[in-house]
Amino acid sequence: MSEIATTSWPAIAHTPKTPVKARIAKAIMRPAVDRLPVHLSFPDGSAWGAGNAGDPEMHLVRPAAFFSRLGTDTKIGFGEAYMAGDWTAGPGTDLAELLTPFAERMATLVPRPLQRLRRLVDDKLPHHERNSIHGSRTNIERHYDLSNDLFAQFLDPTMSYSSAWFAAGDDDLEMAQIRKIDAILDYAEVGEGTRVLEIGSGWGALAIRAAKRGAKVTTITISHEQAALAKDRFVEEEVDVDLQLIDYREVRGKFDAIVSVEMVEAVGEEYWPTYFATIDRLLAPGGKVSIQAITMAHHRYLATRNSYGWIQKYIFPGGLIPSLDAINNSLAEHTTLEMTAQRSLGKHYAKTLHQWRDNFNGNWPAINVQGFDETFRRMWEFYLAYCEAGFATGYLNVHQVQIARPAEMGA
Repeated sequence: MSEIATTSWPAIAHTPKTPVKARIAKAIMRPAVDRLPVHLSFPDGSAWGAGNAGDPEMHLVRPAAFFSRLGTDTKIGFGEAYMAGDWTAGPGTDLAELLTPFAERMATLVPRPLQRLRRLVDDKLPHHERNSIHGSRTNIERHYDLSNDLFAQFLDPTMSYSSAWFAAGDDDLEMAQIRKIDAILDYAEVGEGTRVLEIGSGWGALAIRAAKRGAKVTTITISHEQAALAKDRFVEEEVDVDLQLIDYREVRGKFDAIVSVEMVEAVGEEYWPTYFATIDRLLAPGGKVSIQAITMAHHRYLATRNSYGWIQKYIFPGGLIPSLDAINNSLAEHTTLEMTAQRSLGKHYAKTLHQWRDNFNGNWPAINVQGFDETFRRMWEFYLAYCEAGFATGYLNVHQVQIARPAEMGA
């Protein structure tokens, strides 16, 4: 493995020296792993786990470093240890398949008495990652402004960075993304002459699709990189779209349809009331709202809402995944709106992420020459596999949701 750049990855380049915490982590992990259908192998040939032949293998390359990281920060250390190369998937083992048994038992891996101590290890969101108008721009830049060329190496030609919707027996990612976009637009009843607001432009695929229906489209983003490419694509597709580099809180006007795909997770719980109240303010009489949101079960949301984990530290700063109940509560308490329809696409997200990871790994040489190093590769490989396992097991879900004012339904 190549040397880890200290300046780029300070937490990864230095292994914490915490022998007592490492012993505690080892003592907790062994009985947990011994209940899982996996092999946890050590350099000396010994192994833990209840796995049989053909079950996934997790190989500890540097056991002492792995348990030190895990003991130092139980929520972040596991992923950091993968980034550092302290552990890896064994020969013939797919990383997502290895993570799946852990995801299936996420709520019970830690003994119940120790779960009561969660509040002692939960870290609140760092102040600089709060999703104020300034904080949101900084958080978005850290992920979406990495490089348009990076995302182009693993996304489909629509450049859609959200769950697709596959037809039965069809693995075509591009068509599945178009199907997802059309379903969002249908929920919002977008057609000829519809005044549409899209919150979160991405790279422009939904705005293009809406404009081709004859809609009058306004799309907003706070990502300069995405905006630049989206504008180029609008020209190429010969569509008239008003793209504005502003925060959702700064939008003015009235719209017949408001759409937003996997944006609410980036808003942060503190600002959900503002987000939904803004949508309520901007929605014209008789209008419809359609959002796509990553979700989790309400009891898991309640248990994790104050946690600061690996995904937030390295992938989506400021993010928090809601439950459908949390969305409904925000609507009820802060708007005149309510959820009127919803559909689940969780298994489709697992399939989407698997294709993204295959593309990412297959195109790594082209990504590497852009200046992204081996630690970055392992970070993104872990991120994509970790999320795939979450959706495959149902620990995570994704919903398309239609929202409207109930008094106007059927009017």
